[in-house]
Amino acid sequence: MTTAQKEQILSLRGNGESYGVIADTLHLPKYTVKSFCRRNCNTQPLKTEGKQDTFCDHCGQPLMQTPGAKQKRFCSNQCRMQWWYKHSDEMQRSIVYHFTCPICGKEFISNNPKRVYCSRACFGIARTTARG
Repeated sequence: MTTAQKEQILSLRGNGESYGVIADTLHLPKYTVKSFCRRNCNTQPLKTEGKQDTFCDHCGQPLMQTPGAKQKRFCSNQCRMQWWYKHSDEMQRSIVYHFTCPICGKEFISNNPKRVYCSRACFGIARTTARG
């Protein structure tokens, strides 16, 4: 692949062209174009039907929203995870229930209102004693 072809691939991909169209235009195999773009194209192709009126909640980078799809809040998984880590204190926590295990008598906390035993070991003991 020549330097001119590489520049054309970057230009066409930036304009939103698909791998197949680029491959046909430059007379290259589709998967050659695809692997080059995965290694060298830092940006996703522009989507003309998308709306760019929202921004990443973590870094502020503009987001391209696709009509009919779930609205994005973050530009990447890394931004999403960092935002959730920094805002963990704002999360709505579930209801906490306090129980006493009928096998060992240990007090434990669970967010499941139907939980009975404190551990799988106590559950196993209860099962074996109930059978025999």
